[in-house]
Amino acid sequence: MRADMVANVMEIYVTQGGQIEIGDTIVLLESMKMEIPVIAEEAGKVTRIAVSVGDVVQEGDLLVSITN
Repeated sequence: MRADMVANVMEIYVTQGGQIEIGDTIVLLESMKMEIPVIAEEAGKVTRIAVSVGDVVQEGDLLVSITN
């Protein structure tokens, strides 16, 4: 999962090694005072969390890696 825009990481809702389902909220981003949830588009196992709360991400930056 990658960032769609420049934003601040507000919350991380998954843990490394955890299972996620389609529609789960993975990360909450904030941009221009708007909260933007990043929603899982596939189910799988979280293999890497590439960001921390407070990080500033750029468009295209990796947020979370997921394997099926």
